[in-house]
Amino acid sequence: MTTDTLNLYDTEADAPATPAPNDARFAARNRIVINTLLVSTFVVMLNETAMSVALPPLMEAFNAPATDVQWLTTAFLLVMAVVIPVTGFLLQVLNTRPIFLIAMTLFTIGTLIAALAPNLGVLIAARVVQATGTAIMMPLLMTTVMTLVAPHERGKTMGSISIVMSVAPAIGPAFAGFVIAHLDWRWIFILVLPIALGAIALGYRMMVNVTTPRPAPLDVGSVILSALGFGGIVYGLSGLGHEGAGTIPAWIPLAIGVVTMVAFVLRQLQLQRADRALLDLRTLRSKNYTISMAMIAVLMMAMFGVIILLPIYLVQVTGLDTLGTGLLLMPGALLMGVLGPFVGRLYDRVGPSPLIIPAMVVVSAVLWSLTLLTATTPWQAILIGHIVISLGFAFLFGPLFTTSLGSVPSNLYSHGSALLGSVQQVAGAAGVALFVSLMTVQSKALTAGGASSAEALTGGLRVAFMVGAVISLVALAASFFVRRAEGGPEGGHIGH
Repeated sequence: MTTDTLNLYDTEADAPATPAPNDARFAARNRIVINTLLVSTFVVMLNETAMSVALPPLMEAFNAPATDVQWLTTAFLLVMAVVIPVTGFLLQVLNTRPIFLIAMTLFTIGTLIAALAPNLGVLIAARVVQATGTAIMMPLLMTTVMTLVAPHERGKTMGSISIVMSVAPAIGPAFAGFVIAHLDWRWIFILVLPIALGAIALGYRMMVNVTTPRPAPLDVGSVILSALGFGGIVYGLSGLGHEGAGTIPAWIPLAIGVVTMVAFVLRQLQLQRADRALLDLRTLRSKNYTISMAMIAVLMMAMFGVIILLPIYLVQVTGLDTLGTGLLLMPGALLMGVLGPFVGRLYDRVGPSPLIIPAMVVVSAVLWSLTLLTATTPWQAILIGHIVISLGFAFLFGPLFTTSLGSVPSNLYSHGSALLGSVQQVAGAAGVALFVSLMTVQSKALTAGGASSAEALTGGLRVAFMVGAVISLVALAASFFVRRAEGGPEGGHIGH
């Protein structure tokens, strides 16, 4: 096995040509490929958080307890965490077009099954199929962009990707809330189905192969360890605060996941010497990549925590319905979408530091302000706070994605994007689990002390946001060490 076995390209001639400024044909081709991937990824990621406001209606529809219905979210996160590490391998052995069609077909089949599901078990199975396709799309998008787009233009393109990464999960609950307010829950999937079918048709007609597959070994042991490791951690974190009679204590799968993850890392360190690793951890030799990835993990915890907790506060404390809650959170989500391309172009001119340091200050400040939440806080203050924190997220995600993947060599793009995706999923699950568990524990303690339900819940939320605010200080300190990605078209340089 040579050291080039897992390289995306073995020779300069094999690599897809980066279009010259006057090469309109390649530029048009690349725009079609990237835009098709952007739209498709937005659709599949929108679905990731749509279930958060649909759980109560589904409990009633299927006459099922919350512990059973919760699997609609847990199973999705679990499968995402298990599949994403394998995408590094898939992106090397398959071409762009077939892997796109596989991912979108899986998602579409899952969506169709969900729309027709006669019971909760079938609906959970449908979510598993959906998650399999979703897990492939983001690493495919990131790797394709890093391959096709010249370094000096990546900020603009990553700005568009930041729309997908931040806006899609943010408006998922709003979309589902609107649907549930007017239609049956099945319409959450029925409305997405024609869009998914359209993406398949567009991809089948317009998508072209922009990478050159290479034979790469698949280490079955690594796949098993990654499934147990990532899956155990996500399952354990998702179970925190939701334990009851007949359920497995969350610490058991969490401990299994952590121990297995250590074994997985040790195995990857051994296999990468022969370029046989499932996830090549040499990406972590880049300090820029590692710091940026750590910041993204903290931000995903914060964003998913806010996405989950604010609707709980608005519905259960202020009395807003799901539609009103979705509409209140919509301006912040739209702001992230509008600013994404602008931030990307700004990044290409000034680099990461002038953008991410002030933005991190803003995010941290809003999280600290949420620790002052009371049962009588006006909804207008929540609206302003969400808009401001969304502004901060808009100036963070794009630059950090660009900097992280731009700091690794091109032959490690697939591994870098897969590792980044895995960390995002675990961090998102951790944020939800941590925030909800803290809220639940504190709320129960305050209720036992005689507080009203609204006061107890608000007190629990304050504690959860306090922990989020403290964690944000770590990301703020890290932001001072992020630098513009160095290296030429082949990406950053990693020492050996």
